[in-house]
Amino acid sequence: MDLRHDPRAHRDPTAGADPMSVPTWIDAWTLEDGAARVRARFAEVFDGEPDGVWSAPGRVNLIGEHTDYNGGLALPIALPHRTYVALRSRPDDVVRLVSGQEQGSREVDLSTVAPGTVEGWPSYVAGLAWALRQAGYAVSGFDAVVDSCVPYGSGLSSSAALESAFAVALDAVHGLGLAGTADAPDDAGRAVLADACVRAENEIAGAPTGGMDQAASLRARAGHALLLDCLDGSVRQEPFDLAAHDLALLVVDTKAEHSHATGEYGVRRASCEAAAVRLGVGTLREITPELLPQALERLADGSAEGDVQVRRVRHVVTEIARVVDFVAELEAGRPGGVGALMDASHVSLRDDYEVTCRELDLTVETARAAGAIGARMTGGGFGGSAIALVEASAVEHVAGAVADAFATAGLHAPAFLVATPAAPAS
Repeated sequence: MDLRHDPRAHRDPTAGADPMSVPTWIDAWTLEDGAARVRARFAEVFDGEPDGVWSAPGRVNLIGEHTDYNGGLALPIALPHRTYVALRSRPDDVVRLVSGQEQGSREVDLSTVAPGTVEGWPSYVAGLAWALRQAGYAVSGFDAVVDSCVPYGSGLSSSAALESAFAVALDAVHGLGLAGTADAPDDAGRAVLADACVRAENEIAGAPTGGMDQAASLRARAGHALLLDCLDGSVRQEPFDLAAHDLALLVVDTKAEHSHATGEYGVRRASCEAAAVRLGVGTLREITPELLPQALERLADGSAEGDVQVRRVRHVVTEIARVVDFVAELEAGRPGGVGALMDASHVSLRDDYEVTCRELDLTVETARAAGAIGARMTGGGFGGSAIALVEASAVEHVAGAVADAFATAGLHAPAFLVATPAAPAS
């Protein structure tokens, strides 16, 4: 989530780097460095010490895109890149917020928070406090400083990291008893916090998130991918150690910014919900691969909307099946066998769900040509990031090929990171 005053940084579509440019890498702060940053700023602006410092990770989704709000399956990991919060509670309803990425402060009165009343990134924070209150938890005002190394607009869930960091902070200072400890996290309680984050984003921030991002930030585990069943909210931790197989997951931030609040994400969701109504099911999860041909035949009524629904439903049903197959490869000790599933996922997101863009497609095509085992866009799409499964020894080569392709195309230079499954919010 962008913590600056203007949430849309300028991007010149004609800008680019020289051919054979050196890739730019996005470094994660150490836990100590991140905590020190927000502590120092807190002491500077609020004249005292915070009650504590908490942090939450961004996430990258391995597979299972646009399945969460359809009751499907997703498989994210938490990133080492985190959002940090230094927070001190107040006895009143005033919330004072300071970002390490902007000058000045923001102030919100919790007693006045309602849909449409808070703008910008504070809506995610005030919305969370509002959602916890709506759920019956006693939450008062607070002073807080926040800073982040999760790149904004990258499709790596900067907003969920922001919400989740404040969720564990408010849980701790108000003794809500939901998050557990860093060593012994309470998954059931964290599911409650994740639900509050989703409600904040949907109702106060106005972004129709499906919940996968918040679950990843709050419920993932280091060294594991999180198999999330979005129908019942259950999770299973799947060991995910690519290094043991001499593999790496390269993440490419294309710098093509996206925003779920702009409308297209909501249009996709509405189309799926309308299709479910036409098919007489609660969610598209009920349409199995075996039932898919019959379902598509029912939707194909010759209308433009029917044609759109055919493609949207085909993506969702086949994507859920790809998650199942992806997990089967991991459990069989064959992480290198997921490449074709990643490729198929991207094609489906490009052709049936129509959420890719020039930068995402160029990244995937270039990475595959440079030797990636598999590649796909990740996140909500319309910009953001793509991922490529590569041999560990080929990380620099593939990154360099993508950087050169962007330079040749006259696009803004992308940035890169290697994703390893990190710890959840704490």
